[in-house]
Amino acid sequence: MTKNFSDDTLVNLQEEYDKTQIQEVIDELQQELIGLKPVKTRIKEIAALLLIDRLRHNVNLVSGSPGLHMSFTGSPGTGKTTVAMKMADILNRLGYIRRGHLMTVTRDDLVGQYIGHTAPKTKEVLKQAMGGVLFIDEAYYLYKPDNERDYGAEAIEILLQVMENQRDDLVVIFAGYKDRMEKFYESNPGLSSRVTNHVDFPDYTAEELLAIAKLMLEEQQYKFAPEADKILLEYAERRMKQPHFANARSIRNAIDRARMRQANRIFISGDKVLTKNDLVTIQSEDILKSRLFTY
Repeated sequence: MTKNFSDDTLVNLQEEYDKTQIQEVIDELQQELIGLKPVKTRIKEIAALLLIDRLRHNVNLVSGSPGLHMSFTGSPGTGKTTVAMKMADILNRLGYIRRGHLMTVTRDDLVGQYIGHTAPKTKEVLKQAMGGVLFIDEAYYLYKPDNERDYGAEAIEILLQVMENQRDDLVVIFAGYKDRMEKFYESNPGLSSRVTNHVDFPDYTAEELLAIAKLMLEEQQYKFAPEADKILLEYAERRMKQPHFANARSIRNAIDRARMRQANRIFISGDKVLTKNDLVTIQSEDILKSRLFTY
């Protein structure tokens, strides 16, 4: 029997919000990710829409189901996968997906190399992703119109069917460079109509990359010597101007190489007795020996 609600039925928004515990996830986003203010704002907006949709459903207000499929655009290393994991958690806590797990795939996981190979590959991935979020990185590689023998279009067709028919049990997030993703959607109107939430991830500034580097070092129980952080900032500014720059990923690689140089510096110094400070400190020279400073 359907319960009737009057127009003055009271709904305690704060109480319902607290029940979902999504504030925990939003706080994690804020604490764990440097910068990305427009992304964090967009995620909060999506969460608010879904919470209100849930409250409307609770008082028997009929409305179309909110579109959950998403597009994350931006350069590599801007946090797209991390935010997708948090989004899966939010969707689970709000009751939109059963399991809340994230499955990350690329074209190779979906597209076969011969006739009859693509459908079972794609369906197996979808089976594993059910109840959660399927994150397709560099999704534009699924579509290769110049190759008549390519099977990406078949994978897209299967995805479209599942996105429409099983949208209550699977959320798909397409990700990649913004310009390529725009062309991808232009060439696939069916996909474009099913993706309602678009989130653009900006590149980090050099100062944000330095803050990320400090967090990475802290997590690994290292620290910068005085002035070394300024050298890392200069490194970031130079690296940003080079090809194949991957934001936080490039900075992580720089930190890993600095740690290697620190270890070699200590080893060849011949010192037999070391302090804890020797073991945890990245010196300016550990960064300056990068090839970037030889140009």
